[in-house]
Amino acid sequence: MKLQDKLKAFENSYVFIRWAMGAEYGKLRYVGEDYVEFDIVDVETMSIKETMLIASHLIFEVAIGGSDISRIVAEISSQLM
Repeated sequence: MKLQDKLKAFENSYVFIRWAMGAEYGKLRYVGEDYVEFDIVDVETMSIKETMLIASHLIFEVAIGGSDISRIVAEISSQLM
């Protein structure tokens, strides 16, 4: 099973994604064969900062869980970078 197939079940969910050029917490809008549409969310206000299109082959890690769990993962991971 490909990562895209697994992520398709989590469209419109809040996730933490780490890819080749960065890592952010946000909402997974669309999962396609060649790219993922991802809305980056400001963890303080929970508002959308920007929308990114990420090539599927550049995604290293996806953390899926409730918004509180993902928020904690996002804050801790951003401090480590």
